[in-house]
Amino acid sequence: MAECKSNDDAFVLAANEADPMNVVAVIQHTAGEYLGRMEDHLEGRRVRFQYFRPFAAGKLPASDVPADAMILLGGGPWGAAGSRDLPTLAEEVELTRQTLAEGTPVVGIGLGAQILALAAGGGVEARDLTFEILTATRTHDDALNGYLPQHFNQVVYMRDWPVLPAHATVLATDNLDRPAVWQVGENAFGFSGNPGIKLGMVEDLIMEFEEVPTDTAEQLEKLRALQTVLEDQLVPIMTGLVQCTSLMSSPKAAESAGELDAQVI
Repeated sequence: MAECKSNDDAFVLAANEADPMNVVAVIQHTAGEYLGRMEDHLEGRRVRFQYFRPFAAGKLPASDVPADAMILLGGGPWGAAGSRDLPTLAEEVELTRQTLAEGTPVVGIGLGAQILALAAGGGVEARDLTFEILTATRTHDDALNGYLPQHFNQVVYMRDWPVLPAHATVLATDNLDRPAVWQVGENAFGFSGNPGIKLGMVEDLIMEFEEVPTDTAEQLEKLRALQTVLEDQLVPIMTGLVQCTSLMSSPKAAESAGELDAQVI
């Protein structure tokens, strides 16, 4: 199984650097899905990340943890519409609602986008677990500061689907005319698929859970052929996302040195 980098002391390390670094709190819902290629783009910009893994007897971030942004990852067969809800769904919706209220950037991916939608006043509609490779089309030229590609691929491995709040702005739609990327407020973004996905991540999800989407073998072959394309498309997406979430600005961790041991589990 592929391993993601833990950066267990990310907040402490960032605060103790001579030049303090920004830190992203990343809530992970399965062993198989992590940031993937997004990790390299964050590290390349000197942005640290801290994984929180409630599914592995870990805890969610404390409400006052000094995160400069929060990313909610996908959940494989876990959903939010009632048929197979994420065990920590209610707690994560409330945490996301608090994070939005304080103005901290939030990025929701897959199941994370459903949590973001619920926290922002939207909802979730029931849908079977599916594995889809879609083509997305930008709807606004200035989406992600103009860096969201006009056309790009999106890999969706998800149960259920987010229902956007009325005040959300759709930044891209997929070839089934569903929101693929969307925004609420100034700095919160939902993605139906993980833009940093790797082939091994999907293979690990398939091995991790008994429930598997239909047409999995065929979709895996399509994904295998798209690896280089997805890697190239991620470059402008991450450029825009980092800009729109202000992850190159003054970090919060520098203001909280010495107070982190009780906040980071």
